[in-house]
Amino acid sequence: MAEDLFEKLVEIGKRRGFFWPSYEIYGGVAGFYDWGPLGHLLKRRIIEKWRRYFVLMHQEHVVEIETPVIGPEKVYIASGHVKHFTDPIVRCTSCGRTYRADHLVEEALGISAEGLSVDELDRLIREKGLRCPVCQGQLGRVETFNLLFKTQIGPYEGSVGYLRPELAQGIFVAFKRVYEAMRNKIPLGIAQVGRVGRNEISPRQALVRLREFTIMEMEYFIDPEDQWGSCPFFQRMAGARLPILTYEAKRRGEERPEIYRLEEAVREGVVISPCLGYWMAVGMRFVEDLGVPEDSIMFEEKGPEERAHYSSQTFDQLVKVSRWGWVEVAGHSYRGDYDLSRHMRYSGHDLTAFKPYPKPLVVKKRKVVADKAAIGRALKSRAKAVLEELGRMSDEELERLATSDKPVVAGVELPPGSLKIVEVEEKVSGRRFVPHVVEPSFGTDRNVYIALEYAYREVEGRVVLSFPRDIAPVQAVVLPLVENDERLSERAREIYEKLVEAGFTVYYDDSGSIGRRYARADEIGVPAAVTVDYQTLEDGTVTLRDRDTWRQVRIDSEEVVDKLRRFIYEGARLEDLGTPVSP
Repeated sequence: MAEDLFEKLVEIGKRRGFFWPSYEIYGGVAGFYDWGPLGHLLKRRIIEKWRRYFVLMHQEHVVEIETPVIGPEKVYIASGHVKHFTDPIVRCTSCGRTYRADHLVEEALGISAEGLSVDELDRLIREKGLRCPVCQGQLGRVETFNLLFKTQIGPYEGSVGYLRPELAQGIFVAFKRVYEAMRNKIPLGIAQVGRVGRNEISPRQALVRLREFTIMEMEYFIDPEDQWGSCPFFQRMAGARLPILTYEAKRRGEERPEIYRLEEAVREGVVISPCLGYWMAVGMRFVEDLGVPEDSIMFEEKGPEERAHYSSQTFDQLVKVSRWGWVEVAGHSYRGDYDLSRHMRYSGHDLTAFKPYPKPLVVKKRKVVADKAAIGRALKSRAKAVLEELGRMSDEELERLATSDKPVVAGVELPPGSLKIVEVEEKVSGRRFVPHVVEPSFGTDRNVYIALEYAYREVEGRVVLSFPRDIAPVQAVVLPLVENDERLSERAREIYEKLVEAGFTVYYDDSGSIGRRYARADEIGVPAAVTVDYQTLEDGTVTLRDRDTWRQVRIDSEEVVDKLRRFIYEGARLEDLGTPVSP
């Protein structure tokens, strides 16, 4: 059993300024955490790494936007969140405490309750005689609780809004604008990083389950009839290893994933879309680059009863942590055309894409023609609303209506013979389609936590946070060898200013023994220490120290910026940067 590192991380998080519970002086509020100076820097670097993997490396097809945090109610009615974004709750009839029903059942009975309906959870609670964990009082009926944070937009009652629970809906609503700005090209990835809110019933697990948090998300719009053409980068990752625990394997009682090559997983139908598989492979590499080894990562396929209402296939990307076991750090979903189709229906706007043919085609097709004059004579003042509704209908809907015995539109029955099906020839220059969507969605705060946990180690009684160098919150520390020597301090200050001007995040520390200062830097994960000593005054060289090996080399102080850049961003070995210093 791995050592539980959570309490150690909480202690160092508070003491050194990574994270702590929000509103502490008022007793705190569950589900809210502050990121301190070091935690904010670490989080920002992880976001930038995510941007490199998902946006910058695919910039020919992927762009980033920013949309509002609050959306009008109709957006979330259309998306299905008002109806479906719920969790089951149960209240104690004695003390009034509220619990998430599936979690209570799991903890009491040691079973998985994911996907169980409200009635099934209620039946289990009654049959097993479960009671309130705090006062042993009787539990009431299991109900559903909507997780959306509700607000009011403006001063007028009835103008309901919601704090977004995900970034996706802002992207879907803006799809047409971005599609046109990007010269009507599909595939198109639209990425966004931002804050979201989910009114969790009983948030626990600290940074792993929050009520307000940051998501890094991308909606990748594809042509459903050209899945392979929609993933032009696939061969970059075709041989990538994906540890996948399929839904069928879970049903057989298996707990460990099987390793698939990306190309194999798609060919065998384990992953239903090459685009879904590709972004899973990118997600695998991203999480590994946060310092997590392959054997601590897996993709768990969700079953039909476990998936979100919009998903055709979903894989949770899980990382093993010391306190809670396997924790979800990302979700990879094939959302199909659910979202765009819903927003088309509820808004009345065309959100289709167009793919031109190499040459126009002449095709015969059945078309429904409305006799507007007959409709106007028969329906009079109601005719306008009926004709507008007919104009919004698809060809399939119109044909069903035309073949109906009593066609009804907008609550009005049409006069007999007012809809006719005719065969026409049309020159077609391309086809319109509703794009399908592949979504990789990463919880930033959870990924910061796992980066902290996998960086943590203890060496000779010291804590060392061995972050990958490019996500370390502070990239270098500059140290004069001894305190209160003006010549050393002046030279060290010059080097510090040079590094700051070059864009590095740098600490300057001249307090205490040099060993104590090295230890302070190691504890917050500073990958490089630049020490100015008396030899610096003679020949202009300084020492560069590696946090992870504690080895040092001497380099010319004029080359500090270049050598540090190579060490942090290019992964250069310390020994390749200078002359080793004898221990």
